[in-house]
Amino acid sequence: MAQNETEYWELTIAYEINNVSYTATDKISVPASTKRTVSSFMGSDGNNYVIAYIAPFSPKVALNDMAVGIYKMKDMMTFEAVNNFKIKIDPRMPSMGNHGSPNNTDLLQSETNGFYKGKLSLTMTGYWKINLQVLNADNEVLKGEPVTADNPSSSLYFEIEF
Repeated sequence: MAQNETEYWELTIAYEINNVSYTATDKISVPASTKRTVSSFMGSDGNNYVIAYIAPFSPKVALNDMAVGIYKMKDMMTFEAVNNFKIKIDPRMPSMGNHGSPNNTDLLQSETNGFYKGKLSLTMTGYWKINLQVLNADNEVLKGEPVTADNPSSSLYFEIEF
């Protein structure tokens, strides 16, 4: 969202202390991310999904713990966590000849209705495009393509820079 006086999110919290009801309301500025960290897509199964990058929040040149959330859109206001999917990752540095990194592990769900976790290897600082493939419980690709010599990027990806 643009940051100005007429565009904002409003947060209202209603709570009770000692049987007395209170309400607090405030305007919240939510600047747009300069990098892609959330994507919505239609899977090959005809369902709409949202996938969101969660971690690492502060990436390092190392093997990082990676976490992602993925949700199926039931309607415009209802999203439910999807279970037993797999998210393949292929991080690449486009500015360095699209080179990848070793020792990444696919993201698997840690517990029912939980986040998907794996390992993200980052071998140097800079801009990284984390190419994704989302597979359902039957190991069928719902969205995303493998990176090949003829296909330098998946249609589904996250971006980070550090």
